[in-house]
Amino acid sequence: MGRVHMAMTPSTVTARRRLLAILALVADLLLLVAVLAFLLRNGVQLVIALMGLAIAVAGGWWMVTEKMPRRGFGVAGLVVGFLIIVLAILNAAKTSEQGLVKIAVLAALFAVAGVTSRAALVPDLHAVDTRLAGDRWRPKHAVLICNPWSGGGKVKKFGLLERARELGVETVLLDHGLDLEQLARDAIAGGADCLGMAGGDGSQALVASIAIEHNIPFVCVTAGTRNHFALDLGLDREDPRGSMDAFHDAVERRIDYATVGDRLFVNNVSLGVYATIVQQDSYRDAKRETSRALLPEMLGSTAEPFDLQFTTPDGTEVDGAFLIMVSNNPYVLGPSVDVSQRRSLETGTLGVFGVNADSGAEAARLMAASAVGLHDLDPRWHEFTCGAFEVRSRAGSAFAGVDGEALDMPTPLTFRIHPRGLRVLVPESNLEIAARRRARNVSVGALLAVARGTTPVDETVEV
Repeated sequence: MGRVHMAMTPSTVTARRRLLAILALVADLLLLVAVLAFLLRNGVQLVIALMGLAIAVAGGWWMVTEKMPRRGFGVAGLVVGFLIIVLAILNAAKTSEQGLVKIAVLAALFAVAGVTSRAALVPDLHAVDTRLAGDRWRPKHAVLICNPWSGGGKVKKFGLLERARELGVETVLLDHGLDLEQLARDAIAGGADCLGMAGGDGSQALVASIAIEHNIPFVCVTAGTRNHFALDLGLDREDPRGSMDAFHDAVERRIDYATVGDRLFVNNVSLGVYATIVQQDSYRDAKRETSRALLPEMLGSTAEPFDLQFTTPDGTEVDGAFLIMVSNNPYVLGPSVDVSQRRSLETGTLGVFGVNADSGAEAARLMAASAVGLHDLDPRWHEFTCGAFEVRSRAGSAFAGVDGEALDMPTPLTFRIHPRGLRVLVPESNLEIAARRRARNVSVGALLAVARGTTPVDETVEV
């Protein structure tokens, strides 16, 4: 199959997109001016709202790190803080002349800026549709490995075996006592020219690694409990049958994958707090209960930092991190509708964030502040992208959660990104979904580029 680059040359950026980008920039400027004017005239209410924010953050911290009855006070603080913020906004509207009208104008400018920005950054897909017309590829011998217990039995619930037969896809069931890696290798030995996995993220990563090793495409079937990889790939997690359309008249995408040592991961590797929780035997059957029981101990006022060290790209040495997460492409962090998601799997970079503090209480406060976008103001929050990364420990080993799988790994841990190294078959509709996901990454630079008639750097998708 050939490759199609969904990047537009400067001459192919349409007049419509340029106009939308200009409107978005104008709306952003007007919104900034209106917000500053509103805040300057309502300084007292702004202070009250900030106090409410502080109470809400403190309440969230107690809710996460303390046991009852303090946890109950934390929940109450979170609610009270939110109410204070709402009341401050309403009081500002009352005391300000035509306050409600001004708030409505702010909301309208915000909506216009958001809608026009995203519309301007979505590339014209008609050219790609034309290039792909009649250029379909179907595996001659596709093999789908199914975990019948994954996602509470989605394989049976959605009739995936029957759908596979309709598509002419061979299926292999992961029964108790069978080795998933060996099943994938046996499929290759039997002549498979495409491997699919119906299961969770850990299983997806393992089978994908075998597909990469033999340079054949991989199909992700959304039969797991959460399927974060499928979500960020742009597949419908609630429709596993739909994701199987990738076996029929497929489009091939080239996306990134990452490794820690010689182990591949498609989502992320967590170290510190989360990695310790997933080591517990009770975690698989009772995730929330186990987390609720352990977090107060690990993030309480007397908790000590973990034995983890790393160096940031600017040369800063960090010791005693409570949490480190290294992801295959960066996640959205802070207040956003798509928080904890990746807008692209094709940036060619690892996403890294870590939290270091003198105590678990400080770490918890910083994590709570991150929920409202205040983490960038604290030097103990480290967030960056890179092509390679290393985590060290004095003990010579560290607990790690690799795509949710609990491991005890030798240190130092070396992470690397492998740009466009994974061939993934997807339904054609996935191309537009992927483009729209990337368009959420709104920036002034990208809008200025489109307004000038040039293409933003991150608009390219290789298929």
